[in-house]
Amino acid sequence: MKFAVTLISLIFFSNVFSQKAPVNKNATPEAKKLLNYIYSLDDNILSGQHSYNEEPDKFYNQVEAITGKFPAVWGTDFYWNGENDPGERIVEAAIKKHREGAIITLMWHVGRPQDTPPYGWANSVQNEISDADWEELVTPGSTLHEKWLDQIDNVADHLKKLKEANVPVLWRPYHEMNGVWFWWGNKRGPEGYPKLWKLMYERYTNHHNLNNLIWVWNANGPRDIPQDEAFEYQEFYPGHEYVDILATDIYHFDYEQKDYKELLKLADGKPIALGEVGQLPKPNILEAQPQWSWFMVWSNWLQTANSEEKVKAIYNFEKTISRETDKRK
Repeated sequence: MKFAVTLISLIFFSNVFSQKAPVNKNATPEAKKLLNYIYSLDDNILSGQHSYNEEPDKFYNQVEAITGKFPAVWGTDFYWNGENDPGERIVEAAIKKHREGAIITLMWHVGRPQDTPPYGWANSVQNEISDADWEELVTPGSTLHEKWLDQIDNVADHLKKLKEANVPVLWRPYHEMNGVWFWWGNKRGPEGYPKLWKLMYERYTNHHNLNNLIWVWNANGPRDIPQDEAFEYQEFYPGHEYVDILATDIYHFDYEQKDYKELLKLADGKPIALGEVGQLPKPNILEAQPQWSWFMVWSNWLQTANSEEKVKAIYNFEKTISRETDKRK
C-alpha cells in the first residue's frame, strides 16, 4: 500500500511539473520563467493593452495617462497593411517595452498565402479560401504550402531577433479560428485548423528554433449570431502538446460564465487568458471568473468602448497587476 501511495504521488507531481513546463522542451530560460510566473498568478490578473504597429506606444501610454499605471502586458500585430514590412519597427518596439518591464504578446492578422503584401482587409485577411486551396496549403511540397512557408519564415526572421535579445513572447497566431470571419476560420477536423497550427509549431520550433515563444491558442467567445458565428472551442484545438496557454477574445461584454467554464475544462490545468477584449471586465466578473491570467484591450476600444471611470476601476481592482506591481524576479 505504501508503494502504491508513493507511486501515485510521483505520478501526480510529475504531471504537475510537466504541465508547467513549456511544450517546447528547448524553451529559453526567459520563456520558462515567464510561463511559470503566469502559472503562479493564482486569482490575480495581468493588465494588458494592444497598440497598432504604426503607433506602438499610443494606447499603451494612454492607459498610464488615465490611471497613472502602465499595463503589465504590451501587445501589437505583425499585420502588413502598408507599403513596407512592419517587422523591424515591431521588433524595436518590443525590445524597448521588454526593457521597460512589460510582458510582450504578439499576434498576426495575415493575408491569404496566395496573396502578396500589403494585405487588404476584406480581399485577403477576411477573404475566403476554397477547400481545394486549403488542402494544398496544408500539404507539404505543394506550391501553396511553399508560399505559406515564405509568409511564416518572414515573421520567423523577426521573432529570431527577439530571441537574440532574450525577449520571451506570448505568441498567438491565427487567432479567433472558431469564428467565420478570417480565411483560417471555421476549418474543422484533423486536416483543418489544428493541422495548420501544428505545421507552424513544427516549423518554428524544430526548423527555426524559436525557443523564446510561449504558444497561446486564442479563440473567440462562442456565439450564434447568424453569419457571424463562433463555434465551440474544442472543435479547433490542436492538443495539449502544442499549446502552452488557452485564450479567448471577448467583445460587447460577452463574458458568459458557461464559456469561461468550457475553456477551463478544455485547458485542463493550463492557464487561460483574455487575449483581446473590447469592454473591460468589471471587478464582479473577475471575482466570478478568477482564473484569467491577463486581459488585453484592443487599441482604440480603450476609448471608444470604455469610460475613464471603468478603466480606473479595473486598474485599481486589488487583483489587477500593472507593470509597476509586477512581481517577477
